[in-house]
Amino acid sequence: MAFTQFPKSPNKFHPTIPNAVGSRESLAQEGRDKIAEQKLIVSETAERVAKDIYSKLPHDVLVKMDIMGGLKEKLYNYVNQTYVNMFNRYTITMEDEFLKKLRDFVDKEETRGLARYTPREIVELMDKIAGPDKFNTGEIEKSIINMYGHLHGHIQRGMNDLETETNSILRQKTDIGAFVRGQNAYAILKCVFKDNELRPKYVYDVKLSVNVLDSELISPLYHYQVTVEKLLKDAIQKHIQDLIDRQVQSFNDELVDQGKRELSGSEKMFEKIKRVENFTDDEKEDEKSKRYTILAKKFLDKIEGLRAEIDVEDYDPLNIRENIKFVIDEENVRNRGYNTAINSITSILDTSKLGYQVCNNLKNARICHIREYEETDNASLPDERYAMRLAFYDQNQLKEEKKEFDKQMEAFSTEIKLLWDVVHGYYESKKRFRALKDFDDLAARIMARDWRRAKKERDEDPETVLWNEIGEMYPEDTFVEKNNRTYEYRIVNLRNKTNYLKDALQKMHGFQNPIERVILDERINFLIKRFNEFTYKVNPHHIQPGLVLDVDITTIKRKQFMLKGMANVLNEFLYGVSKGFSDAAFATYSRRRSTTREDLEQSFAAAETSETIMEEAYRSSKGSEVTGTVSLTPKSKTARRSGLKEL
Repeated sequence: MAFTQFPKSPNKFHPTIPNAVGSRESLAQEGRDKIAEQKLIVSETAERVAKDIYSKLPHDVLVKMDIMGGLKEKLYNYVNQTYVNMFNRYTITMEDEFLKKLRDFVDKEETRGLARYTPREIVELMDKIAGPDKFNTGEIEKSIINMYGHLHGHIQRGMNDLETETNSILRQKTDIGAFVRGQNAYAILKCVFKDNELRPKYVYDVKLSVNVLDSELISPLYHYQVTVEKLLKDAIQKHIQDLIDRQVQSFNDELVDQGKRELSGSEKMFEKIKRVENFTDDEKEDEKSKRYTILAKKFLDKIEGLRAEIDVEDYDPLNIRENIKFVIDEENVRNRGYNTAINSITSILDTSKLGYQVCNNLKNARICHIREYEETDNASLPDERYAMRLAFYDQNQLKEEKKEFDKQMEAFSTEIKLLWDVVHGYYESKKRFRALKDFDDLAARIMARDWRRAKKERDEDPETVLWNEIGEMYPEDTFVEKNNRTYEYRIVNLRNKTNYLKDALQKMHGFQNPIERVILDERINFLIKRFNEFTYKVNPHHIQPGLVLDVDITTIKRKQFMLKGMANVLNEFLYGVSKGFSDAAFATYSRRRSTTREDLEQSFAAAETSETIMEEAYRSSKGSEVTGTVSLTPKSKTARRSGLKEL
């Protein structure tokens, strides 16, 4: 086909007619057989994975697995589907971006042609000088970055799917390691696999709670009711810490240039602490205090107690406090982090083909409920479903949650102890006069009166260790347990008590069911069910301030569709909202100044930046920064007692 017969417009393309757009039949392909290449890639990948499986699994396992046809076919289908989806998404994204840039280029060329009164030399000169709006490569670079970002995202999602499927084949079982991968395992708060109550043989119930701390969030979260003063102070604190980090890094580079040993992790920490007094202090009432260098004291006094909303009667657009609030609202500092988390989880669910019929976003409370189905009755729901709760907790909320959890645990302890006393009273009432039924009857008959009197005094003494058939000894008085209530031993003790009571009733009556046994059995089963539901929840004593994602999943054991899909969703969500766990001991490497080039910026702005101006403002009053040692002991007038003993 001649070149002149190509479609004139870039919007016109055909799957078989050669054209200028990046499709299968484009001339840019230069006669390449794309289908054959794709088949070769898919086949080689499947063969390599299958070879690894054959070499790593023992012979007795290989004999039992469906090797001849099933395994290789499954691997080929997984790799093929992943590659096709990845390539299609990349092709569509590439063509859209290319067409967009081509239209913009045509528009600019037409605009240049219309300005005929402008001399050609001036236009060429402007092309070489460049400007913020015209002939700038920034937008093209951003577009290329976006295309590569989309491609990498699709590749990563496809590799995650392939990894999950391969792990399932190799393990031949389901566990937490296959559900939440190793790089995100630190965020797990609680993960429990248990059999479904209605279909225990065929269905799993999975409970997963993930806690992302405030320090690990990429975009910090704030409650809707937080004051404007706190938002500003947090922003100032972050800026001060950035300045201190730059100073310490500069000092470290100077040591390296002088041929000295660079700072270790502990030395960097102490250098940062020594420089804190250069930027702030504890004098809240002094207007000339260093803490008011960035923002004057009068502005902070104006916005004291100002929250997200102002009464209509008090609102005045010309006041200072209203204008400061307007600036903060324009920056959207208050809602940015929470909205980012919501957008992230919903978009990932959409792209992962996990739809949801309920999204109850309580924005002011910073809580979002997402469920696949509107129905809440477990008996009416399918065996493949999920429900999640995304919430942000601060220290005050956790304090109240801990109080309520402690009250509930005490209530369960009281009720089970009451049931224990009732069952034992019923057991004693069924004994015949002078009958021998247990150890206590024998001891009362053969032991002397003095021994029985001493035993009664020991039982009534509050300082003695209480004893029963289960045992009442659980260590809840240690320093760690008092401040981090796990209730681990108490939960085990209470469960053993209920099991003991069921066995006691079975020994008393066998297969007979008098009215007394029916009443006690119903009460025992009720407490067991409620207590299991209570312990199934997350203990707030283990939650730290930050973002908490609570997911309840029900999936069929042999299918596990929801489990595999949610594994990819959770890992991608954690990657999008969390910076991840970083150990400072492993993050000591930094770039040398010899490898850092300032000419790569290519900026026409002045050399002096706002950061250097801030540093000079701090140093202008009392000279240079602190040198030598510094005392980290707090002053006596500011010392406060925490009320907790030292470990």
